[in-house]
Amino acid sequence: MYQRILVPADGSSTARRGLDEAIRLAKLLQGRLRVIHVIDELSFALAMDAYAGHAGDWLSVLREDGERVLAQAKALAKAAGVEADTVLYDRRSGQVHELVTAEAAKWPADLIVLGTHGRRGVGRVVMGSSAEHILRNAPVPRFCSCGRRRPHPGRSRRNPPT
Repeated sequence: MYQRILVPADGSSTARRGLDEAIRLAKLLQGRLRVIHVIDELSFALAMDAYAGHAGDWLSVLREDGERVLAQAKALAKAAGVEADTVLYDRRSGQVHELVTAEAAKWPADLIVLGTHGRRGVGRVVMGSSAEHILRNAPVPRFCSCGRRRPHPGRSRRNPPT
């Protein structure tokens, strides 16, 4: 069924939820993971802003962070008894969703598992969503692990709007 599971990872708690689900699936299905980290233009711009006082090679800093994220993901998979390999795209040669969907086709993946914040409305429009683009355009089945949404004030699952 799903033997080759591709997982985008960026070090966030949201991506970690996706990784955790991918590890569970791979263990259950006796599959393997490929964990991918992409350094894109936005990552590069944010790093330049975050390290404004640092006169270093921004790409090296981002590459080190990406390698750390991938090593942690591989260690988590190994601890669960799941085989995993990693891929780091560090040339800023495309947007995250383009590189993830291309990797899914090239490897080839049977499934992409990703975490998402589950933003809606203005939050999604303003922030954009690599996950949304992957969900819409990937050449293979997708599994989305959404973040937990807070209930609207005054509402709960037991007290839906009328």
